[in-house]
Amino acid sequence: QVQLVESGGGLVQAGYSLRLSCAASGRPITTFTMGWFRQTPGKEREFVAGITWNGGRTDYADAVKGRFTISRDNTKSMVYLQMNSLKPEDTAVYYCALMYKLIHTIPITPNEYDYWGQGTQVTVSS
Repeated sequence: QVQLVESGGGLVQAGYSLRLSCAASGRPITTFTMGWFRQTPGKEREFVAGITWNGGRTDYADAVKGRFTISRDNTKSMVYLQMNSLKPEDTAVYYCALMYKLIHTIPITPNEYDYWGQGTQVTVSS
């Protein structure tokens, strides 16, 4: 089992930045793809960003390209999402996810991921 715990969410004004963190425990995450997703009420969970096991490849949703950066520190079992130039439409609950498969791709569909955190709320005011 892997436990994922997100932190770093909060309320910010548009144009400001936040950095989300995801702490993993239970098993090493060094060989697995990690992702960030977000969800708003009444909508499906959507892909935000993903990173392969060694950080060698990343992928982003079009809506966040150029503003968000995903990174990881396998020595600390941590994954991060740096969010700059935040917009009101970025308001959502953000989830960290791990794909527990030795496949070095970055799926964008939630059902490809096996472990999830509880989520952290990000609210961007205009």
